[in-house]
Formats: sequence, C-alpha cells, structure tokens
Amino acid sequence: MKKVLGVVLSLGLLVGLAGCSQAPSATATNPPAAVEPIKMGRVDAAAHGSNAVTIAVVAVQGDKIVGVSLDEYQFMPADKATGLANSEGLAAKNYKDPAQVLASKIVNNDYYSNNMKEKAGSTVAYADNFNAIVEFCEGKTITELEGVLTSTPAEKMPVDTVTGSTLADTAGYVKAIVDAAKAAK
Repeated sequence: MKKVLGVVLSLGLLVGLAGCSQAPSATATNPPAAVEPIKMGRVDAAAHGSNAVTIAVVAVQGDKIVGVSLDEYQFMPADKATGLANSEGLAAKNYKDPAQVLASKIVNNDYYSNNMKEKAGSTVAYADNFNAIVEFCEGKTITELEGVLTSTPAEKMPVDTVTGSTLADTAGYVKAIVDAAKAAK
C-alpha cells in the first residue's frame, strides 16, 4: 500500500510540476515573435504661440507611442524662476534682458501655475495639464492621434478630448508629440 501511495504521489507531483513549466523555448520551428525596436524622436515646436518653445521627446515602438517627455520653455523673471543650466553665464553674454532667464515651465511649475491662475483664472496646475496630455497620448498610435487632430476642433481638445487638460493649446501639444513620433529614428 505504501508503494502504491508513493507512486501516486510521485506521479501527481510530476504532473503538477509539468503544468507549471515555462513555455517551450524558441527553436527553428518555433521562432520567437519579432519585437519592434524602440525609436526616439524629438522636435522643437511653437505649440503655445510665439512666446515659448515646446520640446517633445517621444519613444515609439512600431507605430505606438510608448513614452513621452514634454516641456515648454520661455523667458521668466530671473528673481522668480530657475533658469536653464548656465543661464547666468549666458545672461552676461547674450541675453537681451539679464533680468530674464530662459526657464522650464515644468521646473517652475508653482511659479508658472500661479501666473496662469492670476492672469487667466486657471484652476489646474501647468504640470498636471501636461501630465494629462502625456497620459492621453501614451499607448496610442501615431495614426490614432492624427485622427484625433483631424476630427477634433482645437477648442474641443482640452477637457472634451484630453481629459484633465484645460490648456487652450492642447491640440498644439498633441501635434508636437505626433511630429516627434514621426521623427523617431
């Protein structure tokens, strides 16, 4: 009886372990699925008119956007904003107004958001708007985003299409992301 029980337990253990084994390894008759390489694209854009420059960096795998970095730069008061690296040295040489520094709106989110609140009544922080745009674009294909841009009037993009973004220029930022994705190499 002990031998029969031992054999049954051993067979049960073998069957259980076989069910937990990994998928068969790739062979000549069962090659692994091809994985598209991730490519990077970057563009400078005027997504917010003539007073700032938008930098969009996009990671693309095939036609799908898998990662986005988005920021915008403009001149801000040197005594209120953190300028880009080496701003002090550049200001002494080339800036028209040394009281201004070229600065990231993301790095200076608190200052810039407060400015938007005072001047335009904004209730959403600048960085939160950009996060909403990035989240909207990631996971979509270039073709899907082009379709959104074509079928949606620019004034309908914030809130109605890109949930969480209240920026009037939301369509411009989405277009910058599409352009960067198309530039991926």
